Amino acid sequence: MKPVIFGLSGPVLTPQERAFFAECVPAGYILFKRNVVDRAQLRALTESLRALAGRDDLAILIDQEGGRVARMGPPEWPSFPAGPVFDAAYDRAPMTAIQAARANAQALGLMLSEVGITVDCLPLLDVAQPDTTEAVASRAFGSDPMRVAALGRATLEGLAAGGVVGVVKHMPGHGRARVDTHHHLPTVTATDAELEVDLEPFRTLNQAPMGMTSHIVFDAWDADRPATLSPIVIDRIIRDRIGFDGLLMTDDIDMKALSGTAGDKAAGAIAAGCDLVLDCWARMDEMVEIAGRLGPISAVARARLDRAMASVGPAQGRFDDLIATRDALLDRAMHDPAGD
Repeated sequence: MKPVIFGLSGPVLTPQERAFFAECVPAGYILFKRNVVDRAQLRALTESLRALAGRDDLAILIDQEGGRVARMGPPEWPSFPAGPVFDAAYDRAPMTAIQAARANAQALGLMLSEVGITVDCLPLLDVAQPDTTEAVASRAFGSDPMRVAALGRATLEGLAAGGVVGVVKHMPGHGRARVDTHHHLPTVTATDAELEVDLEPFRTLNQAPMGMTSHIVFDAWDADRPATLSPIVIDRIIRDRIGFDGLLMTDDIDMKALSGTAGDKAAGAIAAGCDLVLDCWARMDEMVEIAGRLGPISAVARARLDRAMASVGPAQGRFDDLIATRDALLDRAMHDPAGD
């Protein structure tokens, strides 16, 4: 098994993809809108991936957050609210907002597990700042680390109840980035003491099964390398100070925040201490290059992967009931918070 998660080019495996994946055996796959048509198609696709891998516990990922980040949507699936909705509800009724976030995530989990998706790249634990890039601010749970952790915990619990593994992101924090890492490399100049705010939600939820790095340079820790490629940030900050011992994957290495070839970036991330590389765009030449540069997954990373995939049981609950519960809780929080 190679320590990489690959994307797919379309709604079915191509013969070339099937042959390549059978040979290199990636640790998992990630799905996007280009891979999604309807329930029947998506279920058939995930079943074909499991059959190819010969594993029922295959990591099949998706970014299904709600709001602007949703790969599955109407008319086949309903829209879901993004993090700021729960942040606003928390302002008025904290406990009600937490219950709403848990019900929302459980419904998300049920929706994903129904079609064979096993991992949702959620929740964001990034603590928003006044100048946070809109790419993160429009998705975050707010600017108070305790609130972010509380809503993040509820989301992890809800996803697990829905039969899906959650991923905390973007470690060690994306809230101070002023530019979008899809297009630029941010540099954060905050001091080590100031960055304690950013670490707090991740430290609180350091038992999460999976985590994702950020492509951000933190001057206080490593002025020369973004977190994804920094042994200092991964070892001293993420593993030591945060205390995270779950599976650590990169954010998409195709983002413009990182420079170099696909193989260089993948090899650099593994050398820095990431367990898995995330490569989303299904470009066959780049996937072949990455597979050629990476050795087998380490025993430690494989154990973390197996532990993460075993961390959730069967999906529980009724989708329609959970949606109704979420909506009633959000309505109560916004219009009648006195009972919180």
